[in-house]
Amino acid sequence: MTIILSIVGARPQFIKCAPLSKKIREWCTEILVHTGQHYDENMSDVFFSELGISHPDYNLQVGSGPHGEQTGKMLAEIEKILLEKKPDMVLVYGDTNSTIAGSLAASKLHIPIAHVEAGLRSYDRRMPEEINRVLTDHVSDLLFCPTQTAVLNLEKEGVTKGVFITGDVMVDAIFQALPIARKMSNILADIRVSANEYYLATVHRPSNTDDKYNLLSILQAFSELAYPVVFPIHPRTRKSIENYRISLSAYPNIIFTDPLPYVDMVRLLIDSRLVLTDSGGLQKEAYILKKPCVTLRDTTEWIETVEEGWNILAGADNVKIINEVSTLDGYSGVHRQCYGDGTAADNIIKIIKSYFKK
Repeated sequence: MTIILSIVGARPQFIKCAPLSKKIREWCTEILVHTGQHYDENMSDVFFSELGISHPDYNLQVGSGPHGEQTGKMLAEIEKILLEKKPDMVLVYGDTNSTIAGSLAASKLHIPIAHVEAGLRSYDRRMPEEINRVLTDHVSDLLFCPTQTAVLNLEKEGVTKGVFITGDVMVDAIFQALPIARKMSNILADIRVSANEYYLATVHRPSNTDDKYNLLSILQAFSELAYPVVFPIHPRTRKSIENYRISLSAYPNIIFTDPLPYVDMVRLLIDSRLVLTDSGGLQKEAYILKKPCVTLRDTTEWIETVEEGWNILAGADNVKIINEVSTLDGYSGVHRQCYGDGTAADNIIKIIKSYFKK
């Protein structure tokens, strides 16, 4: 029996894992390793139950910490599991420290690696995610690309073997979550907002949370927008707010909440006017659901969203953020749904099966 060991550790990976894990378990044995990179209840355990993912076989409980320390702990623990379980393939998602730790551990033990969401590039090496995704792509045996752009990025780096366009599993996940969110989530009533009368925001990148000026600039922009801003606060962002002694009461236009379960976030996304975020995943989710997005970064790996006009890069400049929100609010331009039709998990499973038939 084929054994695939899947590694997840951060919120976006839980979401991407859900549709593919179900398909894997219909065909072979899956061992699910949760590194514990995100350890908040609303950003880990809740996602497994909501999305129907089986409980992890291992939870490494690594938690937060400096990049080297966090990655090193994961690498050591994952290696032990690989030596014990001897999987036929290691499956990694995205671009987190969990991704690179799993890839390095597998490559040193000569275990084939499959990378979901391969070929993405922001070309900003200041982002640890960029380093993680580049290194992972260069040690992977199967590279599952969401778009042709991702394939071309890999070609530029000389990576052409084992590269496939599959579409994006996040499309699968969000399409599956839509009816659940519409039926089960009461988040709009809970926080007292009405559909199409608010913006949705998330902020968690170190470039914004670890820079007091940038964080204050973003909050100031949110406070001056025409509609209220619903802002679930990431644990890293909350810690920065506390360290900088920022008073949330000084921003009455912002509705601050704790981190929210995935179905609540999907519901908020469905009924929002526009998204403001520095998250790669939420940029893409906004595009999938035809919601304009102002990205609080200077670069993005999801360049298709910018090229089609659904996404504008504003950085942390409060004046630019306000102006770009005004420009994009109500946008309804060309939309090619370039990340696939919700069949990425099926496409990936077919490729993996073919790999093992060789």
